[in-house]
Amino acid sequence: MAAMDDCLFCRIVAGDVPGEIVHTTERTVAFRDINGQAPLHVLVVPRDHYANAAELATGDPETSAELVRSAHAVAAADGYDDYRLVFNTGAGAGQRVFHTHLHVIAGRELSWPPG
Repeated sequence: MAAMDDCLFCRIVAGDVPGEIVHTTERTVAFRDINGQAPLHVLVVPRDHYANAAELATGDPETSAELVRSAHAVAAADGYDDYRLVFNTGAGAGQRVFHTHLHVIAGRELSWPPG
C-alpha cells in the first residue's frame, strides 16, 4: 500500500516529520512515543500504510510478524526482557493515528487489566 500524505506516521517514515528513530528494518520503523507512558515507550510501524493491525495482518502477514520481531529488538536494545506489546485497533480502543502501530512498553510495573 502507498503512503498517505495526510498520515502522521507515513510522514515520519518518509522523514518529512521528525521522530526519534530507534530501530529500522526493510519493512518497519520504530520511534519513541512523544507522550511516553513508561521509561521505554516506542511505536513500531510498517513502512507501508495500513489503517490497523487487522488490515496489516490480512494484507501483509510477513510485515505483521516483522513488527513483533522489531519490538523485541527495541526492548532488548534498551535492556528489557519483560515488556508489553499493544495494538489499539479503532477509535473505541484508543487508536488516534490510523496507521498500524505496535506500542512497546517497559520499565515500570504494568498492571492487569490495563487501562
